[in-house]
Amino acid sequence: MKTMQRLTLGAVSVAMLLSLGGCAGMSRQGQNTAVGAGVGAIGGAVLTGGSTLGTLGGAAIGGVIGHEMDDGRR
Repeated sequence: MKTMQRLTLGAVSVAMLLSLGGCAGMSRQGQNTAVGAGVGAIGGAVLTGGSTLGTLGGAAIGGVIGHEMDDGRR
């Protein structure tokens, strides 16, 4: 079962990295939200051993944090 969780985490990580290539036309806030959700999903999956709830919770929390980030450009 542990192997399946690692494969799933790897597939999700690769999919998130590839999808970030489509962020070129997005606003800075949209990009921050997407990156935050991706990082949060990976972090949540790692911290909870690959559980679905941990991955989704991490994505939600990371997305909110990314959305609220201010990079100083205005």
